[in-house]
Amino acid sequence: MKSIILAGGSGSRLWPLSRDLFPKQLLKFDDEESLLQKTFRRLTSFSKPSDILTVTNILHYPNIKLQLNAIDKSNIVIGEPMGRNTAPAIGAAMQYFVQMSAFDDVVLIVPSDHLIKDIEAFNKTVEQGKILAEQGYIVTFGVKPAYPETGYGYIKTGNSLDTGYKVERFVEKPNLETARKYVAGGDYYWNSGIFMGKISVFLEELKKYSNDIFQNLERLDFSKSTQIDYGIYESMKSISIDYAVMEKSDRVALVELKSDWNDLGSWQSIYNIKEKDSDGNVITGKVVTDNVKNSLIYSQKEIVAVSGLENIILVETEDAIMACKMDEAQSVKVLYDKLKNEASDTTKLHKTVFRPWGYYTCLNSGEGYLTKTICVMPHQKLSVQSHNHRSEHWVVLEGTALVLKDGEKYTVKAGDSIDIPLKSKHSLQNPYDEELKIIEVQKGDYISEDDIIRYEDCYGRV
Repeated sequence: MKSIILAGGSGSRLWPLSRDLFPKQLLKFDDEESLLQKTFRRLTSFSKPSDILTVTNILHYPNIKLQLNAIDKSNIVIGEPMGRNTAPAIGAAMQYFVQMSAFDDVVLIVPSDHLIKDIEAFNKTVEQGKILAEQGYIVTFGVKPAYPETGYGYIKTGNSLDTGYKVERFVEKPNLETARKYVAGGDYYWNSGIFMGKISVFLEELKKYSNDIFQNLERLDFSKSTQIDYGIYESMKSISIDYAVMEKSDRVALVELKSDWNDLGSWQSIYNIKEKDSDGNVITGKVVTDNVKNSLIYSQKEIVAVSGLENIILVETEDAIMACKMDEAQSVKVLYDKLKNEASDTTKLHKTVFRPWGYYTCLNSGEGYLTKTICVMPHQKLSVQSHNHRSEHWVVLEGTALVLKDGEKYTVKAGDSIDIPLKSKHSLQNPYDEELKIIEVQKGDYISEDDIIRYEDCYGRV
């Protein structure tokens, strides 16, 4: 079996912890592995690591590849030049498999940000789905509603099949009254966003109902690169697989997902999976409370003191504070969208960003410049890279830096500095036993993390 992981989302409802350039699938919520890494491990029950294909935005590509390489370096990651929703993403992945001569194989398609703990039950459900997939159905996995949720789409089932049901129709996210009717009816399921079917069947239905996308897919060529061609992808309609195929096809079946399932789509869902204290609170970080009940309070850096509140969510990061009522957690996306419209940096990236070699913290930024501190752990090094739009100036604060610049090596000690000109091929390295800390000043007409051209990298991000 082949597998596809969809990892292009931003997780805006989990702002300010989830950001555009470090979305929720990369976050670790309950142990040492991210949601993405958990998803990949779950799929190795069905597919070889080299048969697991992850589709993500090119901006997320380095972090996605880094996390998956920590599990198995034979994984494949396809980079989207822009977001085009799930239909083009799934179609591109299908086209990759077709070019790898896997036209008639069954493929399992999963989001990267779901939390599933009962792996045995999940595996049994997938095996039931495979029976229908082999019969030529596109299988969707439905979750029996536990309560009238208004944040999920629903699926109405019809006649019984061998291991599931024929799908009668898909319905949009309902209002509360309608959701209550769906739950009471017993024949409606939450749409989990997990699908399965033969690659050939998916492509046949895509050609039938979204031929414009299908024709563009045939123009893709993955023989030399897993990066999707910008011009081809730009010409595709931005549309979900639900709208493009699932709601129109008469070959769709549903299998009930018997395992636990949580899409962690809001802070309330994070609260639901976490262990509570005696007052029903989920507390993380430096938090002091008095008479606080049934609340989630998260502090990343500063002390947060809360008194006399119930059923609230309060999240503090280095550069943002978010507060809302527990039952209005879905509205965090409204705040996120407002900040994004104001071009707020708080939607893009955290001030402190962790990398395999250490971390950096943004100190200040303005028109054409950015200042950050960089900490490189002992015996670690940054990739050999260059920038097309910015120069850099490094001042060593602590430790000693080994700098590679245009084929030459320089040793830079505390108190000394070095310039990295525009387009210079360079690397910052720390081959010593002490931490290296520097101040970096970037200057240019475009300041962004995507202005990095990597030539060599010991963490597999080239």
